[in-house]
Amino acid sequence: MLRILVSGASGLIGKAIVSSLEQQGDAVCRLVRRLPESENEVQWDPIREIPPELVSGYDAVIHLSGERVAGRWTAKKKIKIRDSRVVSTRNLASAVVKCGKPPHIFICASAIGYYGGRGDEILTEESASGTGFLPDVCRQWESAAESAAKAGIRVVNLRFGIVLSPSGGALKQMLLPFRLGLGGRIGSGRQWWSWIHIEDAVRAVLSLVGRGVSTGGDARPPTTKISAISGPVNLTSPNPMRNAEFTRELAAAVKRPALLPVPTLAARLAFGEFADEGLLASARVAPKKLLESGFEFQYPELGMALAQLLT
Repeated sequence: MLRILVSGASGLIGKAIVSSLEQQGDAVCRLVRRLPESENEVQWDPIREIPPELVSGYDAVIHLSGERVAGRWTAKKKIKIRDSRVVSTRNLASAVVKCGKPPHIFICASAIGYYGGRGDEILTEESASGTGFLPDVCRQWESAAESAAKAGIRVVNLRFGIVLSPSGGALKQMLLPFRLGLGGRIGSGRQWWSWIHIEDAVRAVLSLVGRGVSTGGDARPPTTKISAISGPVNLTSPNPMRNAEFTRELAAAVKRPALLPVPTLAARLAFGEFADEGLLASARVAPKKLLESGFEFQYPELGMALAQLLT
């Protein structure tokens, strides 16, 4: 049994990770901003200095919290996006370094926004960062965890792609218009969208922690290689798709046509800067480290992923 501390446990990915860990018998403690309601909750303020004793004695710390990125970026929203990631990570890493019994691994969320819009270029963990607000935030976000790495703690930065789940995130927002036959490509539709089924994302995180993963009812231990990975890790399917193909697959999955494209201008009018750096940006990301470690994706193709999620 492992003792694991998790921030962002109430989010889409956090809930799924916590549930999987608890099903395996691990003791999970949640960092919460409100007053604790049970013994497996600890209150924190991510923007303030964190007492080292708060994070001491855990085998792993998984930091997933952060302000939602989607939506129109006002000046105030940008500050929240940056501080909720950079400041909270810096504070948590500092506490981890100073505590009496530090974790063996500090896993911190990041995003493929690190790469920015790169056209058809295939992007791996070795690729340089892009330019723009999101790449800048991601660089600072990942750098904020460096103090833990310098102290000898294994640090992993999870560069999440679009995590597919009908319970939340991008897919949930797209389902209603597509089910009404109102879906379609965004802009030219040529931009690459890098995605991952939520179950594959959870399995990858558990493997990085060193926990076994369930595959077809059989528990498999993580490979030695994946248990030793550090630094950035792309959490994306090995098969990214252009937006036009993605939307056609989604329309087919809900048995509706995809006839109503969202023009580039309309996207920019509706979402401002987020449209260019999120919806219209092209990021053709490859999960090089996961593949080289021997990690097996259960849903490598979008069609099979959507079929499993929507049935």
